[in-house]
Amino acid sequence: MIRIHLTAADMAHVRFSVRPAPLQELNAAFMTMFRPDGDLLSGHWRRRLLHSLPATVRPLGDLVPATDAPRFLDVFGGTLEEGLDTVRASRPSLVRSELERVYARHPAPPPPWVRDLHRGDAHAWRVLRRAQQAAFEAVLRPVWPRVRDLHHAEFTRHALAVAEHGVAAALGDLVPGSRLHDDVWELPGAGERDIEPGGRGLLLVPTFHWTGHPLVAVPPGHPPAVTYPAGPGVPLAPSGDTGTEEALAGVLGRTRLDVLLLLADEHTTSGLARRLRVSNATVSAHTAALRGAGLITTVRAGKSVRHRRTALGSLLVRRHSASRSRPAPP
Repeated sequence: MIRIHLTAADMAHVRFSVRPAPLQELNAAFMTMFRPDGDLLSGHWRRRLLHSLPATVRPLGDLVPATDAPRFLDVFGGTLEEGLDTVRASRPSLVRSELERVYARHPAPPPPWVRDLHRGDAHAWRVLRRAQQAAFEAVLRPVWPRVRDLHHAEFTRHALAVAEHGVAAALGDLVPGSRLHDDVWELPGAGERDIEPGGRGLLLVPTFHWTGHPLVAVPPGHPPAVTYPAGPGVPLAPSGDTGTEEALAGVLGRTRLDVLLLLADEHTTSGLARRLRVSNATVSAHTAALRGAGLITTVRAGKSVRHRRTALGSLLVRRHSASRSRPAPP
């Protein structure tokens, strides 16, 4: 059981990762790839990848001689290049201590390049960067659009849950088997662990290549990050633009998605009702939920109320141009 002790300041600083984290999703994929209890769903995917990984990826296996990876590989944001730069900027003391920790109980000594990494050798760092980049290209690049689509849908689900029920309720429902009790968020996990963010809040990071218990990391100088399974696991199939729309429709509901698509341009409540062939009251209920999630803004202009999509709302439907806004049914 993992217990995260949350203060009022922590609750005020709970945030959801704006975009998928390439290196953390890669870590999750590798955990699934080498998971000893993998099921039939991931078996073919695992075998295919193990036979197709280029030799440049092998150093990543040297860094994880058992089941626990060094913590300086936990990077939770940015693009792939930004993530690789963040790993390279890890404090030398952290790199040394983590390499010593993961090899402490391993019977075989670390290979020469890991010893070089321990002492900060520049060539060893280049070996690691090439390995991570090659692994991402082989494992995640083909399905990265699908990962982005799923992340947008999960982001929206969480935003709506917070808007309608509050942060505490949203946390309690985020992970199966978890609960928020007396300001302690209890999560299923291996062993017993207590974490106190100390007012720094939490970063919530969904992963779509891992279906096990939530993964909690405490990066130095950053709030604790909770990586939780949010998708069907593997294999993920590439998706086109329609995948984004269907994923969002499944989370928002078709009418709310239609409202969001129409609000690329400003509309009044009655204007939306006419376009969608629904009542003003129905539109008001949907716009209230979307506004609470930060996806639209509403302003009063005389006797009318005008709605427009926010930058966050546009981010979620950015694959759709105005010409693809779904028209009202005949």
